[in-house]
Amino acid sequence: MKKSRSAFFCVPALLVAGTVIGLLIGRACRAQGGAQASGAGSAAPRTADSTIQQGKYLAAAGDCASCHTRPGGAAFSGGVPVITKLGTIYSSNITPDDQTGIGAWSLDDFRTAMHDGIAPGGRHLFPAFPYTSFTRVSDADVAAIYAYLRTLQPVRYAPPADSLLFRQRWAMAFWNPLFFKSGRFEPDPRQSGQWNRGAYLVEGLGHCDACHSPRNFFMAEQTSRAYSGGTFDEQVPGGQTRRWSAVNLTSSRTGLAAWSVDNLAGYLKTGFSLRAGVFGPMNDVVDRSLRNLSDDDVHAMAVYLKSLPPQRSGEAAPPKAAVTAGARLYSDNCEECHMSSGRGGLFSAPPLSASAVVQAGDPASLINIILYGPDQPQDIKLGGWETMKPYRNDLSDAEIAAVSNYVRGSWSNRGGTVTPADVARQR
Repeated sequence: MKKSRSAFFCVPALLVAGTVIGLLIGRACRAQGGAQASGAGSAAPRTADSTIQQGKYLAAAGDCASCHTRPGGAAFSGGVPVITKLGTIYSSNITPDDQTGIGAWSLDDFRTAMHDGIAPGGRHLFPAFPYTSFTRVSDADVAAIYAYLRTLQPVRYAPPADSLLFRQRWAMAFWNPLFFKSGRFEPDPRQSGQWNRGAYLVEGLGHCDACHSPRNFFMAEQTSRAYSGGTFDEQVPGGQTRRWSAVNLTSSRTGLAAWSVDNLAGYLKTGFSLRAGVFGPMNDVVDRSLRNLSDDDVHAMAVYLKSLPPQRSGEAAPPKAAVTAGARLYSDNCEECHMSSGRGGLFSAPPLSASAVVQAGDPASLINIILYGPDQPQDIKLGGWETMKPYRNDLSDAEIAAVSNYVRGSWSNRGGTVTPADVARQR
């Protein structure tokens, strides 16, 4: 456009346990993990600066700040709402405050939460805190994160109470045996050291699968379709809940087939490549997490992601009549920057042809960027591209659906049909 995450027991219990998993939007180190000294008011033991710095780096890799820092709140003090159809759950305070934070947690407490999803006292955590991925993180790296979190300024803040259904943590005792397997990452000896480093970061602290994989009826990840795309909800300023689609990260034609390793590494590190620019929930992921990683680590993540075998998602072009209906709207509003070929331009806009966002099985993210523009962080620059304007006041729901169908069915794109009702849900 022109210028911008078999069950044979009670189903309700499973729904309670599982719904939070798919919402990260995402995102990283959710809810109840943290660390500090083992006793209230006790002094933290001295830890080597190198270990603390490594822990800070790993906490950035997990994007913990995004999920544990509410707008206007102190860093890591929690209170970020996760909106679900069954209510709201809030991220916890992970500063070393003894009363409202997690200052009384020992290293063993923290490790059990990270690896098994169980807090002190045997309290089950919801996988909004993605222990389902963090279980792969090594003991040494968990200890380093723990050491870093103990150095944070304690903040006395209690997040709001979770909705009633999310206080029923007993259900996780049934969900975990069905859908969770604890265990550390094991390198593949058939692959390079770089590939294994990328796999460790993507599958562990990065927990990319949490947002980019579809979910089953019980909201557990469909492992057979891992990284083929997912959907989640996020609260935006003003209290509105907005749906997003996380793209297919495999080498499918509707995913990253058109991306090179360098394209992907550049996007992860800077929020920009010749294939796409960052927007929406990925703003925080790049701004608070990925841009702080070393070039080598980001490149390793790209190498691993590009090795994922193709997983089909969507690949059903809109009917020809629906595509044709949006041709004039595209010409009037989008073609100047994205070109008639859909390939965009170095100094105008990203390509729409072969775009993973355009072809996502769920069109939510495409609709959002048309309605609201990309809304990038101030310090992320999208090369020479002009900023796309929002069209929510210029185009009707039917017109936005029409232009969406045009770009999802033109060139070689294979996205499904968008309806005016799809657009209305995003306003």
